[in-house]
Amino acid sequence: MNAQLQLQVAYKDGRSFIKKVFFTTPLKVANITEDKTARQLHLMLMSSSPGILDGDVYDIKIEVEENASLQLYTQAYQRLFHMKQGATQQLNMHLANDAQCCFLPHPSVPHEQSIFCSHNNFYLGSNCQFIFGEVLTCGRKLNGEVFLFSKYQSVTQVFLHNKLVIKENLLMQPSLINVHAIGQLEGFTHQASMIYIQQDVDCKKLQAAIIELLSSEKNMELGISAAPVNGLIIRLLGHGAEQLYNCLQRVAEILRLQAGGGIYPIVEL
Repeated sequence: MNAQLQLQVAYKDGRSFIKKVFFTTPLKVANITEDKTARQLHLMLMSSSPGILDGDVYDIKIEVEENASLQLYTQAYQRLFHMKQGATQQLNMHLANDAQCCFLPHPSVPHEQSIFCSHNNFYLGSNCQFIFGEVLTCGRKLNGEVFLFSKYQSVTQVFLHNKLVIKENLLMQPSLINVHAIGQLEGFTHQASMIYIQQDVDCKKLQAAIIELLSSEKNMELGISAAPVNGLIIRLLGHGAEQLYNCLQRVAEILRLQAGGGIYPIVEL
């Protein structure tokens, strides 16, 4: 199934609002903003499909105009079903000057023999606050489908003033590469990553705050690197999706508070 979603968020009179929206089945957008007078707009990306099926092609385009602030949610875990040919998803997001966006989708759960490839392209203007994270599981662990998917690939590119500053290529093919080997997951089953970019903040202070926040987490490894621009790249390894997903949400809250930005706390829905 080919599905499209196009969203444009604008800012006027102290609040962000949906300027334009278009979507085709099974995708849709729901406005879940509680305070209609607040600057930030809270939207949920939803799907009437139980998950991504063989042959699906999703194309998502999002534009956040100058001074607008957007918090994106997803409806539930993204299930990738048994496939023969594979499925793809493309996300293109443009943030104008002084725009804000936080997007932490639910974890992806690749079922046995699933094949999935996603491309995430983010184009940032000046003085943006940008937070994006992903969580990948080993599959349906309780069903015995641990690393039985065929292929999972997620390519994320971040452009600042149309110049590529960050590129990540997560590629996992368990039948070809031993995921437990040194340099791979080394016994862990779940992984998460987060990219944070914001000008004029003290990233060393933020890094210390994140380490302190997550220092009490058990059975989890944390790594933080400085981005090529003013920002952070965060990595988590663990054994449960909920733990990693909750950690990303807590980190996003720390980034908001420490940086003094307008990204509001992420709530469970």
